[in-house]
Parts: sequence; C-alpha cells; structure tokens
Amino acid sequence: MTLPMFLVEEEVREVLRMEDLIPAMAGALRDLSAGKVEQPMRLVLPVAEHNGFFAVMPAYGGALGAKIVTFYPNNTGVPTHHAMILLFRPQTGEPLVTMDGRLITEMRTAAVSAVATDLLAREDASVLAILGSGVQARSHLAALRIVRKFREVRVWSPRNSSEFARQFKVTAAASAEEAVRGADVIAVATAATTPVLMGEWLSPGTHINAVGATRPNWRELDDEALRRARIYVELREAAMKESGDVIAAGDIFAEIGEVIAGTKRGRESEEEITLFKSVGVAVEDIVAADLVYRKAMSRGTKG
Repeated sequence: MTLPMFLVEEEVREVLRMEDLIPAMAGALRDLSAGKVEQPMRLVLPVAEHNGFFAVMPAYGGALGAKIVTFYPNNTGVPTHHAMILLFRPQTGEPLVTMDGRLITEMRTAAVSAVATDLLAREDASVLAILGSGVQARSHLAALRIVRKFREVRVWSPRNSSEFARQFKVTAAASAEEAVRGADVIAVATAATTPVLMGEWLSPGTHINAVGATRPNWRELDDEALRRARIYVELREAAMKESGDVIAAGDIFAEIGEVIAGTKRGRESEEEITLFKSVGVAVEDIVAADLVYRKAMSRGTKG
C-alpha cells in the first residue's frame, strides 16, 4: 500500500496561486448552490478552558475530504487558525494526502471575497478600505487587487495598521471611519465581536466583504449597515446558523453561487450597497486542497 502524500505549508505555498484559486472558488460556490455538493454543517467543539474552538468540516464535491481546524482568537505570536486537510480517493475511499490547511484557509477566504467583489462591486471601484491588519487583511489585499484596479488603499486596525501600511505601501487611516468614508470596496477582516463598521459611514454604491464574526453571538457590522445592504452569502443555512450579523439582519438576498449561475441578481444600480458575508464552508477547503494536490502531483513534489 502506498503511503499517502504529506504536504507542509511551504509546499502548499509553492503551488497555490491566487489567480488559480479564485476561479476554483467560483466553481465550488456555483456547485454548492446548485446542490451538487454533499456538505453537512460544520461541527464546532468549544475549548472553553483555553478560549478556543475545534471544528471538523467534511465535504464531497468531486473531491472528497475534510478540514480539521482550530480557532483561538486570542492567540498572540502564533496564528489564530491552524488546520489540516485530508483528501481521499472518491472511488475507493483511499487516503490520498494530508496537508497543512492554515495557508489554504487564509487564501481561500480572500479568494471567495474576490469572487463576490468581481460579481458585486462597481466596475469603476477604485478605493479599497481594509479593516484589520492580520493574515486576512494581507490575503484580501492580494486577492482583491486581481479583480479590481485600486488607485488608493487604506487600512485601519487597532494596533498594526502603520506597519501594514509601510510593508504593503498603502495608507494607514487614523480610524475605521476615516478608512471607510468614500471607499468603493471594504474588507472587514478583524477579530471583532462587536461592530467595527457603521452603516452611516457607507457611501452609495459600496461593496462590503465581511469575513469575521463567525459565531452567532458575534458582530462586526452595526444594524444600520445591515439595513442599508443587500446581503449575499456562501450558503443560507450556514450563514443563518453561524453569523451573528446575518442572524441580526434576518434576511439573505442570495447565495453567491446563485449569482454565478444567473438564477439570482447581482448589482442592479450604481447606488445600491452590497454585502458579502462569509463564514467559510468546507467545499472551499476541499476544492482548494484538491487544486494543491493535483499541482503537487504534476510537479512531483512528493510521493
């Protein structure tokens, strides 16, 4: 019996490109909304003693596998997310590969936001605001620049916006409001559990990607932002169970996969505000891992 492949994070990084990942995520979301994916709800086990969470996320959508992930939002000095992804041969159930999933989680989250931005943001969007300065801020900057050409990028976070701005040659804002006012596209990528984005700051025609606050009692958007926006998600069931913002809004206009397929509308005017609220779903990880596996096999990275 051949031992399954094992890929560490640097080997994943060698083969995974955002330009390939964005269309792969679009395909995964289209298939998810079309009912072509088997995917139960995420199983989340609180590790209350250490303020963490342990989750298992299986899916079958052409590729077969599961992500096992931990989320410790108070981590300092180490990432808040750690993950491993396992893939199996769909025809026989044989294990194919185990790979580090931290980078895949980071990149696929931003790639999905890029899919939503390409569908929902105005074509002439030129100012990007990022709330947050961690790995998701970095990944979103890279992904969103692929689908829109920004003449100005502003970043704000409670602690590290100046260093982020210096490293990536963008503008550090003194406050979240200063970053957001006049922005065409906004990425909310913080560890906030109470709102950091206020609806009164939003300009007509703004598109928002919100990827944090993935617990039912956490929020990153205030009620006014939710009231003003047309809300899109990856999967209705997941968003209504896991996102405090979506639960508070009580309304979802469409899944992104439905917009890709043309069964639901995207942006209809230059003035409307659109919001993509992401909680992360298993098929994204499994399709991304399958992309990595196939690229690694073709390059002879392992095995």
